[in-house]
Amino acid sequence: MSELVTTRIRSTASKLGLPHLAEGLQSLLGRADAGKLGYVDFFDLVLEEELALREDRRFRHALRISKLPHHKTLDDYDFSFQPDLDPRKIRDLASLAFAETKTNVALLGPPGVGKTHIAVALAVAACRAGFTIYFTTLDDMVRQLKAADSIGRLGSKLHTYLRPHILVVDEVGYLPLEREEGNLVFQLISKRYEKGSIILTSNKSFSEFGQVFGDEVLATAILDRLLHHCEVVPINGPSYRLKNRLTAIDGEAGIA
Repeated sequence: MSELVTTRIRSTASKLGLPHLAEGLQSLLGRADAGKLGYVDFFDLVLEEELALREDRRFRHALRISKLPHHKTLDDYDFSFQPDLDPRKIRDLASLAFAETKTNVALLGPPGVGKTHIAVALAVAACRAGFTIYFTTLDDMVRQLKAADSIGRLGSKLHTYLRPHILVVDEVGYLPLEREEGNLVFQLISKRYEKGSIILTSNKSFSEFGQVFGDEVLATAILDRLLHHCEVVPINGPSYRLKNRLTAIDGEAGIA
């Protein structure tokens, strides 16, 4: 292929928004020669490379705007430390059928058992599959909604939490809410009902949600919508953080 043609291809590719073809033309041509690719196969290779590049850019951008605290996956989760947790249950959730059916996921258990890790891992998998994600703690979400409500912007702020396919609400129950705050949560849950999935983590049982939301009737109304379509995953094992701390203490004692 002449230099004039390759220059024209690079220029045209740039104008068409095909950066990988523009920048990697020689590499692609080399792969085509090495594989003795025909015209159709070469065209397929070019399109596949461009799509992969765009998907990677989309995925990285989606992760940036998701507000996820980290990007750990299920491969990083030590299931052997939680023998009562069935890995197959979590792997089934990672198939993302729950997101397709707009089902909620509730991860319940004491602090340190990896609830947030699993929630984030499911969110990362969903993000890679093309679902939009937004992560928040319950406390921060309530604070944002209250601030918006005080200036007459509640509807706009609610949209932040209604827009994504999957809303991850972490640390439900760590701080009790006043009834007014619980009512804001109820509004959000009601508007998302059967329109998008929620992944929540909580150190409280559902029977304790009346204390969490400041009112038994309100908590019942919230649970009614959350649990209608919901996968509940109890995790009742030991704390990873305590495990790591004890290991460090044992190490220090050994050195001493």
